[in-house]
Amino acid sequence: MARTHTDRGGPSSSSRAEGQGPPLDPEEQARALCLRLLTGTPRTRKQLADAMRRREIPDEVAEHVLERFQDVGLIDDQAFANAWVESRHRGRGLARGALARELRTRGVDAELIGRAVEQLDSEQEEQTARTLVDRKLRSTRGLERDTRIRRLAGMLARKGYPEGLALRVVRRALEEEGEDPAILEHFLPE
Repeated sequence: MARTHTDRGGPSSSSRAEGQGPPLDPEEQARALCLRLLTGTPRTRKQLADAMRRREIPDEVAEHVLERFQDVGLIDDQAFANAWVESRHRGRGLARGALARELRTRGVDAELIGRAVEQLDSEQEEQTARTLVDRKLRSTRGLERDTRIRRLAGMLARKGYPEGLALRVVRRALEEEGEDPAILEHFLPE
C-alpha cells in the first residue's frame, strides 16, 4: 500500500510524486499554492511571494499570479494591516509601535502600516494601557513599590507602549490605589 503524505509546501502532491498525472505548470503551481495558503488565513503579498520562492516558482510567474490575485481582491495588504491592527490591539493590547513592527516583519509597506496604525488614536491607546495596568495591578499587590513599577511599566514596554505613556499610566494607577504622589514623583516623574 502506497503511503501518502500531507502536502507541506513540497514541490508536488503525493500522487504527482508517485508519477500519477501530469505535473502542474509553474503558473498552476503558483495559483494552487496561493489559494491553499489564503484558505487558512489572510496573508500579505510578501508572504505569498516568499512561499512561491521557496517552492522555486520563477519570479516572473509568481509576480504575474500575485498581480492577478491582487486585481481580483484576494490579496489586499491594506485590509490585512487594518484587520491585524484591530485584532492584535483588542486581543493582546498591543500598542502602535509593536503593531507596526509586526506588520513590517510580514512585509507590509510602510505607508500601509502608517494608515493602519492611525486607526488607533492616543486616547484609545492610553485607555488600553490603563486596562492592562489595572489587570496586572491586582497581581502585584504586596510587592515593593519599585518592583511593582518595574513590572507594570515593563509589561507595557513589551507591548510597545512608549515610556512616557507607560510611566504616566502606572503613576496614575498607583496614585488611585493610595500611593503617596510625592513618593511616586521620585520613581515616576510627570
